[in-house]
Amino acid sequence: MTAPLRTMVLWFPDWPLRAALGGPPPHPPTALVHANTVIACTASAREHGVRAGQRRRVAQGHISSLRVLPHDVARDERAFLPVLQLIEKHAPGVALLRPGLAAVRARGISRYHGGEAEAADTLIGILAEAGFPEVRVGIADGPFTAELAARGPTPRTVVPPGHAKEFLAPLPVRVLKDEQITGLLIRLGVRTLGDFAGLDEVEVRDRFGERGARLHALAAGADSRPVVPRPPDPELVRSVEFEPALAGADQVAFAVRQTVDAVMLALADASVVCTEVRIDLVDDNGAVFSRPWLHPTCFDAADLVDRVRWQLEALGAESAKAPIDEARAFGGIVLVRIVPVAVDDAAHHQPGLFGSGTDERLHHAISRVQTMLGHEGVVTAALAGGRWLADRQVLTPWGERSTAPRDPARPWPGSLPDPLPAEVFRPPRPIGVLAPDGGTLLVDDRGALSAAPSRIDGDEVQAWAGPWPIHERRWDANGGKRGHRLQIVDGHDRAWLVFCTGDRWWAEGRYR
Repeated sequence: MTAPLRTMVLWFPDWPLRAALGGPPPHPPTALVHANTVIACTASAREHGVRAGQRRRVAQGHISSLRVLPHDVARDERAFLPVLQLIEKHAPGVALLRPGLAAVRARGISRYHGGEAEAADTLIGILAEAGFPEVRVGIADGPFTAELAARGPTPRTVVPPGHAKEFLAPLPVRVLKDEQITGLLIRLGVRTLGDFAGLDEVEVRDRFGERGARLHALAAGADSRPVVPRPPDPELVRSVEFEPALAGADQVAFAVRQTVDAVMLALADASVVCTEVRIDLVDDNGAVFSRPWLHPTCFDAADLVDRVRWQLEALGAESAKAPIDEARAFGGIVLVRIVPVAVDDAAHHQPGLFGSGTDERLHHAISRVQTMLGHEGVVTAALAGGRWLADRQVLTPWGERSTAPRDPARPWPGSLPDPLPAEVFRPPRPIGVLAPDGGTLLVDDRGALSAAPSRIDGDEVQAWAGPWPIHERRWDANGGKRGHRLQIVDGHDRAWLVFCTGDRWWAEGRYR
């Protein structure tokens, strides 16, 4: 039998929980369930008696606050792919054993770092900095022994060459993970790998067949399985150069169509779709203008061409606003590079048997409108934190990731409680709020009205409430903003939100 190769195995404990919860341990008591059976559980759940293989009701009987989530193997694989790519940057030839478990030949990386222990410590440090402090590394003769070493009590366990049999001897036979054979061995009184390895090889083969002989070799530390590197990631980046440089957005958009088609063919060959792309534009001065673009579902060829054109239009608008510098004047684009940043399995984006219905038609219609009106022609609204209505409304172009500049969950003293006006004026529009004598209604420094409001926007006032003071950036002599708010219902049953600054009134919003 071929001598086992020195193998390094990296184990990420409770990886399915890490993929489901999106963060490193410690995790709250959580269990992943498939077919009403616990597949994996967190360390905090195990402390209360929850174990893999239990029925769901039994697990919840141990701890009533147990959070139960469905197990998704595809999610585990997708979440582990960036980890594999990170490992491969420092240890080429990584092999995926299963999500949360990877192997690499120890010879090359140990020579580079001056030893097996030093190489393991280096990888542990790199992965800890990347947000995976729970990783454990085992190095031994063959993947089987290295995996069991990685599950040891310390972050790094090195089994010296030729000592795999001694390391495995005290371990229970259940680590072989063959219920049929290990169950029979236990009934025969063979409880450890050392006991199993001490049996005669010929007799084991006669009694248990080739599968039993294979397990006997593993128990004896004779694991000759090779570490097969995973296929390298396909090269999806495509670029095109222009000579002479092209200055018009439509010219460049037309010229990149062939390059865009090449990107789509590369994605199709890899059976993936692109959900995030980076477009690099290089001008004739050598400056690089990069921007990432997101998509609500996945990019097609027309979407990529639109993003190139929109990025060029934005670049042209910025250049028009910048001071004229003849030495660095924008003359045109000499290179366009399209870099798929995030990809997903194409199977997740295939239409159903009868199509995807309303969502597909809605996305298609919105994308067509955005193509005609430009990138910011179609926007989606999100709620942000702030005291003024205009500050709480964040408009994001369709397809982009909505990021609130201010956390809406934080306290905002002076902000308006629910319900909020359905119509927000941005910027606020001037409006007349009059006293009974026909003069402008005023608010003094103590927040008192000079009179009851009589008319607003030419209509009689039916009801009103307030005023409520609002003062932002009190410490800033020039940047502070202050005023007093009123809610007013006019004669046409329109409800207004208005505020007064100095002797002027502004309509901030209107209820509907």
